[in-house]
Amino acid sequence: MFNKILIANRGEIACRIIRTCSKLGISTVAVYSEADRNALHVQLADEAWLVGDSPPQQSYLDMDKILAVIQDSGAQAVHPGYGFLSENAVFARRCQEIGVRFIGPSPAVMEKMGDKLRAHKLAKMAVLPVLPGTGQAVEDDEAEDQAWKLGFPLMVKALEGGGGIGIHVIDSMKELTPIIQRTRQVATSAFGSPSLFFERYLKDASHIEVQIIGDEHGRLIHLFERDCSVQRRHQKLVEESPAVKLTPKLRRKLCKLALKLGKHIGYTNAGTVEFLVAADGQAYFTEMNTRLQVEHGVTEMVTGVDLVEMQIRIAAGEALPVKQEDIQVKGHAIQARVYPEDPATLMPQIGEITDYHQPAGDHIRVDSALCAGYEVGLHYEPLLAKVMAWGETREDAAKDLLRALLCFRVGGVTCNTSLLRDILASAEFAEATYHTGSMTSWLEAGTVRALHSGANGNTMKNGKEHSDRDTAAAIAVAMALASKSAGAFATPAANQWRAYGRREQLQPRPQVSRSWR
Repeated sequence: MFNKILIANRGEIACRIIRTCSKLGISTVAVYSEADRNALHVQLADEAWLVGDSPPQQSYLDMDKILAVIQDSGAQAVHPGYGFLSENAVFARRCQEIGVRFIGPSPAVMEKMGDKLRAHKLAKMAVLPVLPGTGQAVEDDEAEDQAWKLGFPLMVKALEGGGGIGIHVIDSMKELTPIIQRTRQVATSAFGSPSLFFERYLKDASHIEVQIIGDEHGRLIHLFERDCSVQRRHQKLVEESPAVKLTPKLRRKLCKLALKLGKHIGYTNAGTVEFLVAADGQAYFTEMNTRLQVEHGVTEMVTGVDLVEMQIRIAAGEALPVKQEDIQVKGHAIQARVYPEDPATLMPQIGEITDYHQPAGDHIRVDSALCAGYEVGLHYEPLLAKVMAWGETREDAAKDLLRALLCFRVGGVTCNTSLLRDILASAEFAEATYHTGSMTSWLEAGTVRALHSGANGNTMKNGKEHSDRDTAAAIAVAMALASKSAGAFATPAANQWRAYGRREQLQPRPQVSRSWR
């Protein structure tokens, strides 16, 4: 096992990794930019090193600086978290070259699956269904012909894209040229490459992903699935596990397909195989994320498995301590992502956090890096917190999460908690009929409700200013709607090992203060 790990990341995921390292008795090294000098992950780590100015290219994306800190600090391994260098095969290979373990899959596998077109070809070779697409990068002079061949609606996607960035849906030929130009601009800015391709758009589909993890001794298992269909701008907002939309047969099929692909490419460590599932149950591979996912917490809560711990142990050469039959789902978990954005327009917000109250409870987990004076800026991923709830049933989890969001308060910056509450209290969510296109209806409903509230002289901002009547009404609506939802995914009783793991996933997270002055 490692004695010291460097975390090449920031924010809530850096804090999350530090928590598991502390549990394992592993010293941690944080890196930080000038903007993060007083950040929570800097305070929690055993040592912290400045790597540059605020822009990511001068700090968290600067491989030379981070590799220098790895060597100077004596770290034996590096955990990349998600984002930044987490799926950068060049960085992983350079870590290997200096004798440091990169906690993730091999650079070769990262290269294979990081190229979306190559990933689709590998998926086809592994006999996974794939949506019709161009199969190669599209040049401007051939765009119209390729679009006519595929038909509408279709997606214009950045070849090097990720995290929902660089994806645009078009319904007609007249939209094609301006969308291509826009996508190339976004792709060049975000990923350094203007290359793009086309893929048929599956309207009103569900985004289902399967968590897999494999060791370096030939064992690969899955930890079931997550439903990530609540999205805005093609980016996930609410995730849950298990996916109650799936029949047992379809669930087995998706898990089997994910393992089939993983074995075909020789996958090790944690990864996620993503699918789009149509209303008729037809499933299509979309991509593979060769890293820890933002939403990994809901899988941890229903399986009792600490995925970060498994990642570290596998990178240290250990065999998986569990077999496939040991992995069972108990209860239901839902995660809501709190962002600094206007809940009606989804426009991003910036400012200094002046007050913060974090919800707590036996079945509540909050992963966050918020602390006194936290600056919400434009340099980094704006995620403020991930609020999660576990329940014996989906109804219980939804009610507890709604209560938690009602208690989540942030001062100084507008955030999207009211939108998250609207989603959880909607009939679509309660009945599990929502899909990747449902956000429009939720935003429209929120606008109507806001207008009505304003006419009565009532306001609600940041989840902070709400009356007892508002709170009681919201909970009552959620409870009534949740009673209509599909039955919980039945599983065998948890054994002692899994019960311990689930308790670990529900432990309170370190924080500076629950309420600041």
